[in-house]
Amino acid sequence: MITLSPIPSEILVKPFEPRQITCAFHDIDGTHSLIRNWPPVMSIVLDYAEHGGVYPGYDSEEQVKRIASLAGTKPLPVTDAFCVESAGLSALTQMEWALRRAVDAGTVSVPCDHEENREKIRRIWEGEEVFPDLPDSPELDSFLKEHTPRLFVFYEKVLNAFCRDRNLELARKDPARFTIRGSQEFMRFLFEHGVKNYFVTGAVVQKGMGMHEEAVTLGYEIGEGKVVEDIIGSTWTDKLPKDVIMRQLAEGLGLTGKSILVVGDGRSEISAGVGMGAVCISRLDDTAAYQRKLHIRLGTNIMIADYTDTRLYAMFS
Repeated sequence: MITLSPIPSEILVKPFEPRQITCAFHDIDGTHSLIRNWPPVMSIVLDYAEHGGVYPGYDSEEQVKRIASLAGTKPLPVTDAFCVESAGLSALTQMEWALRRAVDAGTVSVPCDHEENREKIRRIWEGEEVFPDLPDSPELDSFLKEHTPRLFVFYEKVLNAFCRDRNLELARKDPARFTIRGSQEFMRFLFEHGVKNYFVTGAVVQKGMGMHEEAVTLGYEIGEGKVVEDIIGSTWTDKLPKDVIMRQLAEGLGLTGKSILVVGDGRSEISAGVGMGAVCISRLDDTAAYQRKLHIRLGTNIMIADYTDTRLYAMFS
């Protein structure tokens, strides 16, 4: 174990009680890996679903190529902003948001309580993912169960076509190009001081594929007793919010938040970490002004641009 203390410096944004750290929960994409340039893809896929609807063939290979060619070519103010607000949420939740907006806009016709649907749209924007207090109509429930995973698969195909597959091949030759500076060294530092590192992601995790393949390609050793103990994520059909994943993981390890470090760049993992009472590190570029303000509002403790910052290491003893 290693002790983490709030040594005053510009990267300390909210002091915390010194504590021993046993485990660290890390987001992957944008926190350690740069393989997926997902925001322009997510933005245009959500915009396409909201305004184009779910007509027959909306997720065809022809549409995959067309939407991939359009990604990032023009501003999409609403969905661009949503990508910032929803970073770290389950991709299924992000798809659900767009489909609910399509229903609200009348792009698709589904019987439902429209006021409750709008309330869920608003609450997803604020970072919520499940709504046990507001059940959907049978028709809307059926619509979402069919099209949310289908749109998710479509999004992944567009992402692969836009950048993921190309960047993965480039990363095989030059992994440092697609890794946040100092990431490997920081995770090994934690590991060598007795901390178990876990990758927690909103993406689908299948061994040898997707996010797992990307992490391994970048050089992260994953497995029991290795630098990264395990990688845990979502499935194509079952929404697993990060707060649920992290809480279940902590409970399974017999830990409380006081012995956990949470590292991420999205609102969901930072919000979940704060809710658990963990110390949170936000990995955000110096130019990410809005995201930095958002994370401070969420209650993050430490803010860094990369893992080479000596002030970060000074907090460990």
